[in-house]
Amino acid sequence: MANNKRDYYEVLGVSRTATADEIKSAYRKLAMKYHPDRNPGDKEAEERFKEAAEAYDVLHDAQKRQRYDQFGHQAFEGGAGGYGAGGMNMEDIFSMFGDLFGGGGGGRGGFSSFGDFFGGSSRRQADPNAPERGSDMTFRLEIDFDEAIFGSERTLELTLPHQCDECGGTGAAPGSQRVTCKTCGGRGVVIGGGGFLRIQQTCPNCSGQGTVLEKPCKKCRGNGHIEKPAKIEIKIPAGVDDGSRLRVPGRGASGLRGGSNGDLYIHLIVRRSEIFERDGLDLGIDIPVSPFTAALGGVVEVPTPEGYAQLKIPAGTPNGKLFRLRGKGVPNFRGGMSGDLTARIVFEVPANLDRKQRAQIEDLQKKLTQANFPQAQTLANKTKVFFAHRDKLRK
Repeated sequence: MANNKRDYYEVLGVSRTATADEIKSAYRKLAMKYHPDRNPGDKEAEERFKEAAEAYDVLHDAQKRQRYDQFGHQAFEGGAGGYGAGGMNMEDIFSMFGDLFGGGGGGRGGFSSFGDFFGGSSRRQADPNAPERGSDMTFRLEIDFDEAIFGSERTLELTLPHQCDECGGTGAAPGSQRVTCKTCGGRGVVIGGGGFLRIQQTCPNCSGQGTVLEKPCKKCRGNGHIEKPAKIEIKIPAGVDDGSRLRVPGRGASGLRGGSNGDLYIHLIVRRSEIFERDGLDLGIDIPVSPFTAALGGVVEVPTPEGYAQLKIPAGTPNGKLFRLRGKGVPNFRGGMSGDLTARIVFEVPANLDRKQRAQIEDLQKKLTQANFPQAQTLANKTKVFFAHRDKLRK
């Protein structure tokens, strides 16, 4: 999945405000360092080489970079081409590498692209006027804890790519069309070098499409899409957790030239509760209890998502004792049993005592003996043994 990828800026070692020249320079250094011809058989270097090419492919393109900054890796899933969408292989990478370093005649020793030793075959891409599916998009949505527990309905206001209504997604101005690229003759690639070793590169004029716009659409500047605001109604099911992802089919970027729309993925960020701690479907809560109630036993009220529950605690309940309330946790939005709620007893020392209350507690304290505090007595006995052993070792 795309969200497992490293941040592209981190890959190239540049800041998010880096200029195009800084991005290009950073990629050149990494490409030279990890090029397979300099690291034969080194799988890690090969992966770094691919990773750097993927990052550069997105960040050196102003439009791709803008989408990446807004939507992250998800902007290239299931839609537009590029390595991030599964459309870039080693041949693509070497072609881009050759474009960056000047291409022809370098051969392997000059670390250039080498697609086909005997002159290469055409790499012309699919018909640029064919239907194209819209990109899947990701939106991060922060919700309250109670929304995650009980569910809610939201209206999202987003800005998404829509097919340009001026050119119908072709990128061509009305009355114009795409024409064969004169640089590559429509093949999408150019061949350099000579003799036995021939170097094949993606055509720099048409970017491998084999055709160019005769006259770009003024409204979308030849992109085929424009940004438009959109309102999208979503339903958040009860029981979702931080990091849950909701899919809204067909509400991502619009397709081009009759292609289907991409999907919208909602990445949920759940705010922390001021009452509960959550672990999956289970909840935890600290219940302040008077030491006297814990000593004598009694009933305390425990907040749960559905209201208060009565909890009977036995006499002599120690501080930190855990009680499990079955089925009082988070609903399972996939179906099945709800989680549990664990209540931890936490002694609350009486505060703001008046003179009479203080006197009563002092009187009680005088009547208590060591037998009333077995844990303290156990610690004292173990400490006595420890000190005796220590003194014996020092002699």
